[in-house]
Amino acid sequence: MAPTQPRARKAPRSWDALTPSLAQWILDYLSSMGFEQPTPVQKSCLDIFRGNKDVVVEAVTGSGKTLAFLIPVVEKLLRCEEPAKRHHVQGIIISPTRELASQIYNVLVSLIKFHAPSADLLPYSKSDEKRPATAEPVVVPQLLVGGTTKAAEDLSTFLRLSPNLLIGTPGRLAELLSSPYVKAPSSSFEVLVMDEADRLLDLGFSQELTRILGYLPKQRRTGLFSASLSEAVERLITVGLLYPHKITVRVKSLKDGGVIQERKTPMSLQMSYIVTPASQKIPALCQLLEKLEPRPSRSIVFFSTCFAVKYFARVLHGILPSGFSIVSLHGKLEPQVREKNFERFVNATSPTVLLTTDIAARGLDIPQVDLVVQHDPPTDTKVFIHRCGRAGRAGRRGLAVVMLQPGREEGYVQLLEVRQTPITPLEKPAISVTDADAESAASKIRAQAQADREIFQLAQRAFVSWARSYIEHQASSIFRVADLDWADLAKGYGLLELPKMPEVKGLDRSLGLGIDTESIPFRDKVREQKRLAELERWKKEKAERDAERAAGNSSTGAPSLKRKKNEAWSGKHEAEDLKLARREKKRRKREAQRLGKMTEKEKEEQRKLEEMIGQVRKRNEEAVAAVAGGARAVVMSLRGLMIEGEEGRKVQ
Repeated sequence: MAPTQPRARKAPRSWDALTPSLAQWILDYLSSMGFEQPTPVQKSCLDIFRGNKDVVVEAVTGSGKTLAFLIPVVEKLLRCEEPAKRHHVQGIIISPTRELASQIYNVLVSLIKFHAPSADLLPYSKSDEKRPATAEPVVVPQLLVGGTTKAAEDLSTFLRLSPNLLIGTPGRLAELLSSPYVKAPSSSFEVLVMDEADRLLDLGFSQELTRILGYLPKQRRTGLFSASLSEAVERLITVGLLYPHKITVRVKSLKDGGVIQERKTPMSLQMSYIVTPASQKIPALCQLLEKLEPRPSRSIVFFSTCFAVKYFARVLHGILPSGFSIVSLHGKLEPQVREKNFERFVNATSPTVLLTTDIAARGLDIPQVDLVVQHDPPTDTKVFIHRCGRAGRAGRRGLAVVMLQPGREEGYVQLLEVRQTPITPLEKPAISVTDADAESAASKIRAQAQADREIFQLAQRAFVSWARSYIEHQASSIFRVADLDWADLAKGYGLLELPKMPEVKGLDRSLGLGIDTESIPFRDKVREQKRLAELERWKKEKAERDAERAAGNSSTGAPSLKRKKNEAWSGKHEAEDLKLARREKKRRKREAQRLGKMTEKEKEEQRKLEEMIGQVRKRNEEAVAAVAGGARAVVMSLRGLMIEGEEGRKVQ
């Protein structure tokens, strides 16, 4: 008898080893994307979330959470016995930002392209045709984000496309679900996923989230995913999770001395810090970009405010090493511009630096980010982790550097260690910035501000916004305003003068530069002509007021023309008069429209009412006049008696 051949055992972490096994079309997608085996969070989540169980998943950033919930969601919708009815929603995925929602949608589309029935319906999402009904379950997604489209347009698309899976931000999802045409009954709704759940459970999203949950049935599968869920777990009862399965995937490293330490970031990511004065931060950034080997293809620099991003995006073009282009991304950009800039950075083929705020800190899977620099350190260590996690994703090596000012800010290192987020001093590449380098960078920025008043004004606003952000820092024992060197900070921003702020009272606002900032022109000739005209008008009005004041002071009485309290120094009172005239015109128009809708009987009653009001008003005026006349007579009689008494005293 021939010996029995041993069975070939499957690799314990291969996709084929999952039970139940994945559909062949999903395996084809994973193979085409180069995903040879599931990550730990994907394996754990697919084993549990594919069943009828709720999950709370906490895993390090860049660990593959998106596919960990997309595959189970797609499987749940395709396992239904029959296709969803028109305008019935079966699944919802909520994201805190437009960019992350768009990213999830794009990954989902790339996945269902391998499912033939669903792929056939994808063209209808971009056409004006009504999608046909299907005889088998399919996945039809719709992206819902505010700003790029209006709510009415999204509803129109929903009615035409009849999607069964919605992906979007809380505000727009709540708007769509409030429509009576959108159904999410317990008989058809399957699954709810909240990505970056800790942020969604913050107070800023609680109102929209409560509205969304009010439209959904309680009998559903729910998944919460984030890199940090410690605080959010306490509030899980608010989203209907009573007994969820908690999946925590951490990375452990071996420290010196054989101590095993947990990490909240991938091992491929190096987190470091440099201690440098504020005036040397930009030169240090330039050296990082120039010395890092290999040269970073994509870099992200985080600032604390939108105005700081907007400002440095204008002035750094002539300061960064040659070959690097700059893209900005912040919350004050128009949605279309934000989307365009994000796509430009993701698809960049040459070295590019993204200047951004915390809007890009969470969830975004930007490929090939080699360097993350935090120009302004955040208070929340969770935000710090998310910022750093934009680099070193999917096993790719990455470097994250935070810049700290000497002094108390160095205590931020100990704070991160307490929060189990250790960082080490940056050794390679070696950064050596001199005072001459800082002065050179400041001079280049100041030259741009002197050539264009727009940059000068933007610098002032950026500096004030940064100061407010610093003052509101939660870790006030580390980030103390009293310890700041305002002159050095001004040099770091390339200011021509310090703005008017209570914090710099008593300091030399001119910074010893002696620059006449009033004479700085706008590069735009139209704006400059307007500025000069306003300046001339203001000088003329000031001269007139001074002359009137001088004339009033030289006479025995009060000034002849006393300026009204709180009167605008410019011609703004004319604009106010124009506004009042327009308001009166609109009131008369509304009154005419109201009268035009009245019947003849209503008009007659209105006329009688106005006559009665007129009579009452006339009687009131006569009564007031009579009282005033009597008072005047009393005053005159008293004055006559006083005169008679005075004459009597003179005779005596």
